[in-house]
Amino acid sequence: MIYFSFRFLLCNAIICIFLGSLLGLKNLLQRQLSARMQYNLSIIFLAVLIVPFLPISSAPSSISWSHLLTASSNTNGDIQTTFLSGNGYNLDKINDFAVSVSTQIPTFIHTLLVFFWSIGIFIMFFLLYRSVKQVKALHSSALPLQNEELNALYIECLNEVNSKHTIPIYSTAFLKSPVLVGFLHPRIYLPIHLISDFNAGTISATDIRYMLLHELQHYKHKDILIGYLINTVNVFYWFNPLIWYFLKRIRQERELACDSAVLQLLKETEYKSYGNTLINFAETIALSPFPLTMGISGNIKQLKGRILNIASFHQPTFKQKIRGYLICIFVSTIIIGCIPILSVYASDQTGYHFDTTEKNITQLNLSSNFGDYTGSFVLYDQSADRWNIYNMDHASTRVSPNSTYKIYDALLGLESGIITPEHSTFTWNGEPYPFNSWEADQDLTSAMHNSVNWYFQAIDSQAGFESVRTFLQTINYGNQNTGTNLNLYWTDFSLKISPIEQVELLQDFYQNNFHFDSKNIQAVKKALLLSTTSSGSLYGKTGTGRVNGKDVNGWFIGYIETANNTYYFATNIQAPSNATGSQATEITESVLSNLGIWK
Repeated sequence: MIYFSFRFLLCNAIICIFLGSLLGLKNLLQRQLSARMQYNLSIIFLAVLIVPFLPISSAPSSISWSHLLTASSNTNGDIQTTFLSGNGYNLDKINDFAVSVSTQIPTFIHTLLVFFWSIGIFIMFFLLYRSVKQVKALHSSALPLQNEELNALYIECLNEVNSKHTIPIYSTAFLKSPVLVGFLHPRIYLPIHLISDFNAGTISATDIRYMLLHELQHYKHKDILIGYLINTVNVFYWFNPLIWYFLKRIRQERELACDSAVLQLLKETEYKSYGNTLINFAETIALSPFPLTMGISGNIKQLKGRILNIASFHQPTFKQKIRGYLICIFVSTIIIGCIPILSVYASDQTGYHFDTTEKNITQLNLSSNFGDYTGSFVLYDQSADRWNIYNMDHASTRVSPNSTYKIYDALLGLESGIITPEHSTFTWNGEPYPFNSWEADQDLTSAMHNSVNWYFQAIDSQAGFESVRTFLQTINYGNQNTGTNLNLYWTDFSLKISPIEQVELLQDFYQNNFHFDSKNIQAVKKALLLSTTSSGSLYGKTGTGRVNGKDVNGWFIGYIETANNTYYFATNIQAPSNATGSQATEITESVLSNLGIWK
């Protein structure tokens, strides 16, 4: 995506707002929520930070990033003229106008931002990789714990936390404090200096017990997995200071929650002793281990907060637990409800789910017809109830409809009473246009054939935003998104539709499944007629999308009426340049000819 960098930055701005609100809410409810509940809320929001990279498509249709990323559109383009040939019959001429959309910010800035972001990601991954190497080196240097007394103490600790798995415990000379390492294959490492001090009597069995219980609680609550998630978020959000602060705070909350879990196993008379263990070994355990480990350590400021938490700890009552759960569920629901807004893909709704169950579908290989174009072809044979599709992935991807939307814009004008089949003429206002065919009064047929933008913009202007949005919902048109520009929503990346949806919509139009006035349907059909031969009639509309002077998106959609059947088709092509409605028409003609449908 060209605009990923700016969409991601906009997502970050929204994330910062939500995160600030969450932190403020947690501070407000600090006395109502236990340390574990505070930590759980942070975990939920931590998982939400992965959302901007997911293709979620459930955002409301009124949300659109595109109008924030494009500044202007102009009507200085080219008319793409297409002539359809057919057995000596006179054919109508289609003028397909390509509207040029200019981006507000030069593409090189997007590229530069992605480049610097990628450099930061590379550096963060390198640091993470170094940590992985340190963990491997730690394991290579470690030996299974040999001290029988400590092994017996460790078994007692496993029983205390009711662990169903016996986690291997090792001794190592390369650590200052005990750590838990590994999610799939967890291991606990105990520093040799602690073992030596225990043998010398300078460290009590109680101190070692508290340390082991702490590591086992990390294992029980899957804190290693959360640690991986923290490090992943840290890699991709390395530039965001508020995220850094949040990650630092969640690490602290993790230790507070772990301390509280240990305290719930202890008698009230042991709370002070547990706190004294942290104080007595503060200098030793204050050095933080590398990122991929869970330990009892932390910096002096964090240890101070933990001591205060221990001093004020009390076993929560049943009522307090229920209240905490309800608050946590309520806040979590709000957080999860914001997920679609945070996806950089959400507003585009780029994917269309085409239900292929119980459908007769033939996959076509038309790569030779499409050549260097990326694109798709969709054909529905009504009599045989058969779909013929080239490039299913592309055929179910939503893109700007460009001028093909004018089919339905015409229906909007007719159904709204803005125009009628008998009186569809709009008077040219005398403004100059770069095309002679536009500088004249237009009726529905001439406006459709000449692809006269101002005619359909006049319909939208008289209908208004709400009517347009309601109409898009009524006919279920693509992502139903109008953006903020009523003049160009069908070509400025706001409104999007897939080739498969184009064909489905053409069926609904042809059969009038909308239950519109049949006269209005017939009026639009008449305006779409391109050619009549002895084998049938061809109806269609082209569309060309132009961005920064380059034709990047070409459409040709329509249907063919024969004596015994109706075929509906849609062709879309994309390329850095020269992807026009004219080119899409030529490809369609060749495919239909090869299939023996239209000569």
